[in-house]
Amino acid sequence: MNLDISQYPVLAQANTPDELRQLPQALLPQLADELRGFLLKSVSKSSGHFASGLGTVELTVALHYVYNTPFDRLLWDVGHQAYPHKILTGRRDQMHTIRQKGGIHPFPWREESEYDTFSVGHSGTSISAALAMAVAAEKEQAGRKVVSVIGDGAMTGGMVFEAMNHAGDLHKDMLVVLNDNEMSISENVGALNNHLAQLMSGRLYTTIREGSKKVLQGMPAIKEMAKRTEEHLKGMVVPATMFEELGFNYIGPIDGHDVDALVETMRNMRNLTGPQILHIMTKKGRGYEPAEKDPIGWHAVPKFDPSTFEKPVSKPSYPTFSQVFGKWLCDVAEKDNKVLGITPAMREGSGMVEFSQRFPEQYFDTAIAEQHAVTLAAGFACEGLKPVVAIYSTFLQRGYDQLIHDVALQKLPVLFAIDRGGIVGADGPTHQGAFDLSFMRTIPNMIIMAPSDENECRQMLYTGYCYRDGPTAVRYPRGSATGEPQVEQMTALPIGKGQVKRQGKKIAILNFGTLLASVLTAAESLDATVADMRFVKPLDVELVIALAQSHDILVTVEENAIMGGAGSGVLELLQQLKLPMPVLQLGLPDEFIKHGDSKEIITELMLDGAGILKQIEAYLA
Repeated sequence: MNLDISQYPVLAQANTPDELRQLPQALLPQLADELRGFLLKSVSKSSGHFASGLGTVELTVALHYVYNTPFDRLLWDVGHQAYPHKILTGRRDQMHTIRQKGGIHPFPWREESEYDTFSVGHSGTSISAALAMAVAAEKEQAGRKVVSVIGDGAMTGGMVFEAMNHAGDLHKDMLVVLNDNEMSISENVGALNNHLAQLMSGRLYTTIREGSKKVLQGMPAIKEMAKRTEEHLKGMVVPATMFEELGFNYIGPIDGHDVDALVETMRNMRNLTGPQILHIMTKKGRGYEPAEKDPIGWHAVPKFDPSTFEKPVSKPSYPTFSQVFGKWLCDVAEKDNKVLGITPAMREGSGMVEFSQRFPEQYFDTAIAEQHAVTLAAGFACEGLKPVVAIYSTFLQRGYDQLIHDVALQKLPVLFAIDRGGIVGADGPTHQGAFDLSFMRTIPNMIIMAPSDENECRQMLYTGYCYRDGPTAVRYPRGSATGEPQVEQMTALPIGKGQVKRQGKKIAILNFGTLLASVLTAAESLDATVADMRFVKPLDVELVIALAQSHDILVTVEENAIMGGAGSGVLELLQQLKLPMPVLQLGLPDEFIKHGDSKEIITELMLDGAGILKQIEAYLA
């Protein structure tokens, strides 16, 4: 339901940036307060990303006030923090639909608004895209400005520095706003983050902050001031020196919650030539005490009552697959100190909190650097250690070359625990785990497992841990498991062997992954045989031959792209064996899957029990 906009009198006058720019600057602090209040009420009713947006309210107001968007290009890195941007760019009355099926997108999305100049979902892309737009703006000669907003968490990714190195070389006019809230999703790690944090600890902080506000009004540049305060160079302005060595003019840090200071500084910087960095300090969760105290816990929230100052905690009947993985990792680490857990900045999401606390010497958070995470694991494996890379399907895409070149080519025993395989729901097309089975199947030496329940997941993780002849992957979905009782005893499964779960006639359904319950439902109506294949690679050749020879039609079911997926592997095998027969492949279509509730999407894609039955009946008709 829509919120009563009459409760926000200034915000009601700023439905678009054009309207915002008509307001007197004196009203901007009130506008920021109302925008924060609207965001709080809106997300509490719709669910969604929360703490990040609360931290960028004043920044968003200032950006749209100073820059002539959408003519001037504004790019948001990742987009968790872009809810205030959506509210101020004509989507205020649609905010209650965010992340819901048919509603507005959770991230900036080009198809949704002309103000969303670049579609995002993964971090580290904004400076590369902004540089390209700055080059285009120079060619156009129309006075177009380009601004990208990037958080300090995203600054831990290597692609960011590749882009900055290039931008410093090309020397095009562009502004990068470094939103420093000392927090990405999980706690930030890395030397750069430590340097940024040190900016707040030196006794010249106030002087430098105030000086940078005035620097464009006659004071010498930060670089010159740094030279005159050389004794503080290493502790106070290392980031400034680093950025300037890359060819950027550095201004900051300034208070990111002082909207007037932001407006004046941006006005002064708007017409500077060459690449610029504006370093602002913000607080994630600003204005809502629980989110300020626990920005990780309040990063994304379900619907909640803001007056209670408590986030509702749902207690699912069954553990999540992430929790199953986390428990398994702790169990093996208790017995083997060579086991190492690696994550690219997704400790909480991947279920590794307990492991990181109990086994800190065996835990490695690489920050938002998926390529490095994979090759780090390869190096560990070379030295006889047992690395386990916990990574989301959508983020493993970013380490694909390393998976091929650094791991599989060398037959290194790295175990990949691939979370969020298949439909993830509300985060939409940037995060759906639609492609991992397809892109991993093509890699020699890979063992790929797809559990149908949490007990299989536990046993498959142990299977990968025991396998020493090359890399292995266990791929499981987001959310609650199936309720299958877990067997504490861990037993390595025979590689490439499936199981017949139901014996039927004429039709054999080959299941890959956690759609097994739906497959069994459909099989009851069809009196079909059901095989839980377990392994996507290698396939159970003997089982496929037996099913092909005793049935009239095979049906493959997977929560992965049909093209190149597990079903394609079955077709390839049948061709090699010269066993031509009808095969119906069910899975994700050749399109990017939109956002919405996971169950709704599965139903729409006809991968629930009723949908699988309908698709098979239609094929037989």
